[in-house]
Amino acid sequence: MTTTTDSTRPPEPPAGPAPEPVKAVPVRHPGRWVAAAVLLVLAAMFVHMLVTNEAFQWPFLFENMFAEPVLVGVRTTVVLAALSLFIGIVLGIVVAVMRLSANPILSGLAWVYTWFFRAMPRLVLCVLFGNLGILYTTLEFGLPFDNYWMPLLGLEGDARFFSVPMNTLLSAFVAAVLALSLSQGAYMAEIVRAGLLSVDKGQTEAAQALGMSRAKVLRRITLPQALRVIVPPTGNEATAMLKDTSLVSAIPLTTELFFQLQAVGARTFNLFPMLVAACLWYLAITSLLMVGQYFLERSFARGDRRAQAGFTMLRSGAGH
Repeated sequence: MTTTTDSTRPPEPPAGPAPEPVKAVPVRHPGRWVAAAVLLVLAAMFVHMLVTNEAFQWPFLFENMFAEPVLVGVRTTVVLAALSLFIGIVLGIVVAVMRLSANPILSGLAWVYTWFFRAMPRLVLCVLFGNLGILYTTLEFGLPFDNYWMPLLGLEGDARFFSVPMNTLLSAFVAAVLALSLSQGAYMAEIVRAGLLSVDKGQTEAAQALGMSRAKVLRRITLPQALRVIVPPTGNEATAMLKDTSLVSAIPLTTELFFQLQAVGARTFNLFPMLVAACLWYLAITSLLMVGQYFLERSFARGDRRAQAGFTMLRSGAGH
């Protein structure tokens, strides 16, 4: 009986001593502990300054922070921000669709609108719309250029159907809404356009091949998928809009939160505590918006595994 060996099998290594267990030594990071200690000391110094510095005048601050005029200002600020954001979103959707239109006139007008209102600072727009009554004393509705063609036809009078004084129509609140919403619409147009472009064109082409109109494709296919891209930056825009409502004090809108707090500070000659109260109010309202934004983004992230995993990690990290 003979045995055969496989010449292709490598020779077994010679038996040797058993390897010793590896002793893992954790890497030490003394710089982290030093940085943490420095930050803790700075935080303690900041808290100590808040508690001991008499310039804050905390009793006076909390007494006037919840006064009735200030609460009216909070309500005006929230309503102004919500209304301006809503109008801005509607304008942004319309302008974004115009930008993506094959019609060069619509696309060009949308580009001009976006170019102009993105270039204008919101403070300048607030002051401009607040003084719009200088440009027109009355707002009139009728046939255009009636003072030119009616004399040529031998007609007397005018072709105006309705007129209202501009100061009556353009109140400080209306001017603030116009300034903020028109500016917001330009930014939302770019956000919506980016969301619409993120959807695969093949889905649009397939829907149109089935006989769906462009409006129905936009409403039922493109826009619902684009919301995943649109919602996160829109939440940031909502926060920015809330903070930018403080700019309307330049119109001036006297029922706005920042204007009311400044008025209290000017009347009592204690302006700094009222500025701190403004910071606290904006911080509280913005925090509520951030919580709502988190749940809204999580609802739109359903079905997206990567986004859902990010929300799961964020929730687990917050639990630790």
